[in-house]
Amino acid sequence: MSHSHAGRRRAPTRTRRLLGSHTSGPARTLLVVLAVLAVAAVVATALLWPGRSALHEIQGKAQFNVPGTTYVSARLDDIASGGSQVTLLDGPERGHHVQITLPVPDQHSSLSPGDKVQLTRVPGKGAARPTYAFFAVERGTALWVLAALFAVVLIAVARWRGVMALVGLAVAGAILWWYVLPALLVGHAAPAVALSGCAVILYVVLYTTHGFRPTTSAALAGTLCGVAVTVLLAWWSVGFSRLSGVAGDAGNELSGFDSGLHFPGLLVAAVVVAGLGVLNDVTITQASAVYELRAASPHLGRLALWRSAMRIGRDHIASTVYTIVFAYGGTALTTLLIVQLYDQPLRLLLSTEDLAEEVVRTMVSSIGLILAVPITTAIATLVADGSEPGHAHHH
Repeated sequence: MSHSHAGRRRAPTRTRRLLGSHTSGPARTLLVVLAVLAVAAVVATALLWPGRSALHEIQGKAQFNVPGTTYVSARLDDIASGGSQVTLLDGPERGHHVQITLPVPDQHSSLSPGDKVQLTRVPGKGAARPTYAFFAVERGTALWVLAALFAVVLIAVARWRGVMALVGLAVAGAILWWYVLPALLVGHAAPAVALSGCAVILYVVLYTTHGFRPTTSAALAGTLCGVAVTVLLAWWSVGFSRLSGVAGDAGNELSGFDSGLHFPGLLVAAVVVAGLGVLNDVTITQASAVYELRAASPHLGRLALWRSAMRIGRDHIASTVYTIVFAYGGTALTTLLIVQLYDQPLRLLLSTEDLAEEVVRTMVSSIGLILAVPITTAIATLVADGSEPGHAHHH
């Protein structure tokens, strides 16, 4: 009898293996809270899911090209500023030679005779010949090769974790493409769409990439808190800065297609989505640090554990803030070049929509990131059990 009883004590239940959870009260509470939030995120996503008819109605208003326009592939025969000759590779006039005008940037790019381009074909009226114009360079092969190289390198270095990261990335892309963007287009509240969409993405990405472990649950809770803080701060900052949310050619074009969109809300959603990856990176690292410290010092008090983990977190904060600033700086490089070209006082140019948006994005994302570190550390410290094996022992 005693032997079978001891065996039951040694054998973990299936639930504990799947969740990697502690038997302590705080850990169980955390899992319950995460489960409730997961249900809330799924319900919110279902309620905000855009109807296809509403989306098609909006898309019907955006006329990308004149009616009857088709796209054909062509091969560059020569490149000249006055007009470049191409050979049509498909369409009704396949094999014919036509002359097109390449945009000046493409004339000075790495294009060379033999490269393929995409043209628009507008049928002529009556007996008139169709009109061809440059649309884009065919880059499909190059992009697929680069994507394949990325996948190979990721899997070769990270192995199974890399495979799961690709799965999470695919799911995240699908949620953004099929839910977040259409829901924003049909006019649903952008903060609610961003919160629900990002929450679903985080549940999938974190658990598929890092597994059902205590560190993952703690990191997920900290990330969700960071996202909530970012949404609130972004909403306040956009209003306080009097930003319209319409900046650049894309913003002006979108406002022309659908004036009913709430562009300040779209800016809030953009800030949240843009900072999601860096926020996730910081929280999972911080949660792992807490569990490693707990495994190394099982009898360390919670306050001492939090302080030790925060010493690691402060170093990570400093380096990650640089990452955010440089990432946004690189994205806005052309805007910064224009600022340098105008040679006007920076104080004056910071009031423009383009630069002010970048400043708000950077500051809000950085503040959300900074606050997520102590929050995640506190959550991990509360649920980390001294008897629980450390991060390195959970695979």
